[in-house]
Parts: sequence; structure tokens; C-alpha cells
Amino acid sequence: MTLLLMPPAMSVAGAVILTVILLLVAAAIGSVTTWLYAKSVYTPVIKKLEEENYGLQTQVENLNDDIRNLEKKIDSLNSDVSGLEKQIEALEANTAGLEKAVAEKESQIKELKK
Repeated sequence: MTLLLMPPAMSVAGAVILTVILLLVAAAIGSVTTWLYAKSVYTPVIKKLEEENYGLQTQVENLNDDIRNLEKKIDSLNSDVSGLEKQIEALEANTAGLEKAVAEKESQIKELKK
């Protein structure tokens, strides 16, 4: 085939130019072939990774929702604990008052027994 492209009286410069052109055409064909091969090999891999990424994003959103719900529950439980602590303080104050009343009644009983 190169004999058809090269006339019998081609100069050295003409042969160099023809060689460079043929190398550029071969490089273009190689580049296109490489791109098509890479596309056929990596397209399924990319689709699989995109599906995994979507699934992981969904899991992250669900976990963030769970975190928000747990934070609300923690706040609710903390308010319940605060209320129960107030009740304990009130009951302790009431207990102290009742203990004083019992002590007074006991002292009155002792006085009456004398």
C-alpha cells in the first residue's frame, strides 16, 4: 500500500511528511480504539458505583433522621429527669417538714406521759 502512496521520485522530505501523517492517523485510530475500549469496560463499573453511592446517600439520610429523632428523645428525657428531680426536692422538703411534725408530736407525747 505504501508503494501506491509514494510516487517513485519522492524526496526525503516528502517521505518524512508522509511518515508523520501516517503516524498521526495511527495515533488517532489508537486513541479512538482506546476510548471505546475504556468506555465499554468502565461504564458498567461506573453505573455500579453510582448505584452504591445512591444507596449510601439514602442510608446517610436515614441515619441523620434517626439522629434527629434520638436527639429529640434525649431532650424529652432530660426534661422528664428535670421534672422528677424537682419532685424529689419537693418530696424531700415535705419529708423534712413531716419529720419535724413527728418530732414535735413525740415530744408532746413524752410531755403528756410525764
